[in-house]
Amino acid sequence: MTLSPAELERYARHIVLRDVGGPGQQKLKAARVLVIGAGGLGAPVLQYLAAAGVGTLGIVDDDTVSLSNLQRQVIHDTDQLGEPKVASAAEAISRINPHVKVEPHPVRLRPENAMALIGRYDLVVDGSDNFTTRYLASDACFFAKKPLVTGAVGQFDGSLTLLKPYETGAEGKPNPTYRCIFPDQPPEGMLPTCAEAGILGALTGTIGSLQALEAIKEIVGIGEGLVGRLLLFDSRSMRMETIRYGWSAKNPLTGTKPKSFAELAEA
Repeated sequence: MTLSPAELERYARHIVLRDVGGPGQQKLKAARVLVIGAGGLGAPVLQYLAAAGVGTLGIVDDDTVSLSNLQRQVIHDTDQLGEPKVASAAEAISRINPHVKVEPHPVRLRPENAMALIGRYDLVVDGSDNFTTRYLASDACFFAKKPLVTGAVGQFDGSLTLLKPYETGAEGKPNPTYRCIFPDQPPEGMLPTCAEAGILGALTGTIGSLQALEAIKEIVGIGEGLVGRLLLFDSRSMRMETIRYGWSAKNPLTGTKPKSFAELAEA
């Protein structure tokens, strides 16, 4: 996939990087990435992936822009109040980079549409704000064999990891799944929502930017990805660390008693 003179100038700072170069930028242009959620995490993910030259960005979100979003969801602005988030985000992306194609999906990710949506893309970034969607996205990405960059934030803390459980690690065991880190989904209402507990706005920018960085690395093929490592960030102490996690035989995807996508969706 060739780059036009305008694209060569636009991505010049990428192209001079030895680990990216022209071939890496061409991989970005050819890539199709699905971003789940155009909110606090999805906003910086979409902005940086668009600026980086990812050729096609799919956006899944069924919400509209509200005034309380604007403290952290920086891809939207006051003029877009009441507008579908996928439309508002698409407008912003067209201003950032006209070379990027946007595919808006104004729906909520559900068991009945997850496989079809995810199957159309090369990589998925999950910026959703609830455990139901996170488990669904991770399960669907496993069955579709798509890498997933998943992140989460809460008040002052954030985390992210890269999931590729359909591949085998260096030790010959399957890579861990989301269910290896978090075996059981918390009961509905057990944890406070963003509206109830609050969220530091700039924190979502930090974690979302790291998700975009991890996605770019995965597409280009540079560095060490976060497979089997959970990155934790505490904004109050400005401390970042990674903890390792491994495959669990009890996980229902690749464990000793694997379940089908339909079985997991019904659970």
